[in-house]
Amino acid sequence: MSKLKAVILAAGKGTRMKSDLPKVLHEIDGKTMVEYVIDAARQAGAEDICLVVGHKADMVKERVGDGVTYVLQEEQLGTGHAVKCAADFIGTDGDTMILCGDTPIITGRTLQELLAYHRLYELKVTVLSTILEDATGYGRIVRDADGNFLKIVEQKDATPEEQAIREINSGMYVFRSADLSESLTKITNHNAQKEYYLTDTIEILRNENEGSNGIVVGAMATERADETRGVNTVEQLAEAAEILRQREV
Repeated sequence: MSKLKAVILAAGKGTRMKSDLPKVLHEIDGKTMVEYVIDAARQAGAEDICLVVGHKADMVKERVGDGVTYVLQEEQLGTGHAVKCAADFIGTDGDTMILCGDTPIITGRTLQELLAYHRLYELKVTVLSTILEDATGYGRIVRDADGNFLKIVEQKDATPEEQAIREINSGMYVFRSADLSESLTKITNHNAQKEYYLTDTIEILRNENEGSNGIVVGAMATERADETRGVNTVEQLAEAAEILRQREV
């Protein structure tokens, strides 16, 4: 069985939380958001976990403590840049999950299903997706007529037809570590935001393997849409807390 690692993106400020606290340290029932994600990663079988920290990094390290590796993203230059900061940790062995420190509702069960799907179909990368009634603001999963993954298109770049798609990118993935490491060396910041996007690695892997036998990129749509919710505001934190409390009942 190949090894599983997890990289959790935890560098953001969380400006909309209206607090000086790093975003991932906001608590639900005495436990920080990022600790919920760490627990889910461990339940999914991740042996090694790396937190990419940035804003008030020392505070995050102090709160989360030992048992995980930390890498510093000094400037926030996009998700691709954040994962690039963890390149040495990712290496070339086994599989690496990329998770978000602000999705406390995600469960080990769903991440296990994602990993099982990824390994069953022998994919280079598998996107965790879900179907939303209102997909506004999310990247959309575009599939071909046979239902195979084609691309992720961001809301601002989507055509009216693509905007009508309700299957969204959760921002959580599992990659073959070697393929992730290699594709990270090829992403650029040639875009309006001058940022490095992790989704560019998916496009690179798909394009480089175009025409080869088999499919290399897939998306697994979970029916548990709530688990993909990111927390960006105090209101969303309260909603996440309510969902987690109901789960315990």
